[in-house]
Amino acid sequence: MKKCGLIFSSALLIAALMMHGQEAAPPSVDLFPEQEEPSPTPPPNGPELPELKELDDSFKPKSLGKEADALQVHALWRQLKNRTVNDPDVQAAKKYAQAARTDLEKRKRLSSYYEVYYQRMSALATTPELKVALQALKDTHQAVLAQPRVRPSPTPELSGTPSPTPTSTPFKKKAKEKHKKKVRK
Repeated sequence: MKKCGLIFSSALLIAALMMHGQEAAPPSVDLFPEQEEPSPTPPPNGPELPELKELDDSFKPKSLGKEADALQVHALWRQLKNRTVNDPDVQAAKKYAQAARTDLEKRKRLSSYYEVYYQRMSALATTPELKVALQALKDTHQAVLAQPRVRPSPTPELSGTPSPTPTSTPFKKKAKEKHKKKVRK
């Protein structure tokens, strides 16, 4: 009880002193002097501000390391993948690609599916690092579809004559030698 009274009385004393502090200035003080003399140097406008690029760099998130950045991009990619997989256009493109009858037709349809899929994901991506990662994943998926070792069938429309197919040389088998068993005497 005594402590509360002491705190209350000290608060009243401080408030009274603050009210009388306004009257302490002499009445002859001119708060707005009318000086006609120009100052030789302009007054500073405040502290020296850094350049815009320095400000942008200071607000960018700091890198935690190569592996941590890769994990962060992977987590963002998984979130985008989960949001994009349920998109009706992406689902329709995937069903269309899976319904292909031949391998070549399926590869062409999968290529268009990846175009739609990664286009949607890139539109939802927020960071440039994620967009670069998405482009790399798209390029990887597109490269898997290419079959550089498969010989294309000749197309007579493009060239007047079909290209000759190379003939293979037959493999010659070596004559088997018969091994005779030696009889011991």
